[in-house]
Amino acid sequence: MAEMTNGKKLGGTFTLPGTHVTVNRMGYGAMQLAGPGVFGPPKDRAAAVAVLREAVESGVNHIDTSDFYGPHVTNQILREALHPYTGLTIVTKVGGRRGEDGAWIAAQSPAELRQAVQDNLRNLGLEGWTW
Repeated sequence: MAEMTNGKKLGGTFTLPGTHVTVNRMGYGAMQLAGPGVFGPPKDRAAAVAVLREAVESGVNHIDTSDFYGPHVTNQILREALHPYTGLTIVTKVGGRRGEDGAWIAAQSPAELRQAVQDNLRNLGLEGWTW
């Protein structure tokens, strides 16, 4: 089990298959940082930032997100709270987008997938990252 600086144990560690990336088993799912229905901004952005910072201080070192949460809101909050992500692994998803009414819409063409990757990188503040 991995000991955290505050003495809490987070279920040990896990190395992502085929990589040298090791994360604590307890991560943080950022979906609920957006507003109701995972759409729009949260009621209290400062509280969302504080939650992320507390999670990392408690030993979380990987965060699951997507730019279609909000849309864009969750990744922008992550950027505000945690950029430059030192010691963190950020995982995200592509393949969907949000309609103006909040509907979940498939976005799986090669162009849509490329755009989603670029949107994630931009909103996370990682524009210079190459892939």
